[in-house]
Amino acid sequence: MHSKILVSACLMGQAVRYDGRAKPLLHPAIETWRAEGRLVTICPEMSAGMKVPRPPAEIGNAATGEDVLAGKARVVELTGADVTEEFLQAAENAVALARQAGCRYALLIDGSPSCGSGFIYDGTFTGHKQAGNGVTAAALKAAGLEVFSDREIEHLIERIGQ
Repeated sequence: MHSKILVSACLMGQAVRYDGRAKPLLHPAIETWRAEGRLVTICPEMSAGMKVPRPPAEIGNAATGEDVLAGKARVVELTGADVTEEFLQAAENAVALARQAGCRYALLIDGSPSCGSGFIYDGTFTGHKQAGNGVTAAALKAAGLEVFSDREIEHLIERIGQ
């Protein structure tokens, strides 16, 4: 039996990003995995009731998703609105879906305060990147999933042996 992969909905071409766009990941492996029924799609923010489009959000004070999960940091929108609870609910929903579906891996869009796993933005809304995990990526890792960014699809292919 093939291992299931939790995947960001925006990578599957769904227009669910904060700006109302998708960011489709075009790769032959995606089509193979889709045909095999291995992909489990989620937009964590939408699963928590967030709308599209919505203001951009970042984890404040150059913190990470792990910090948010530990109650040491907040997620805020460009407008100043605190959306930490929504991001925590989003992470909880993603972990629950991954467990329910039997996912061992996650393929997530990088840079997102939710799904980022290689980098996230530093909370200044100036485009500065930093190494770190978003809230959902951190929660999935803590739950035992192996998390890969969209830029790491080749590593995921190697890991699961396509």
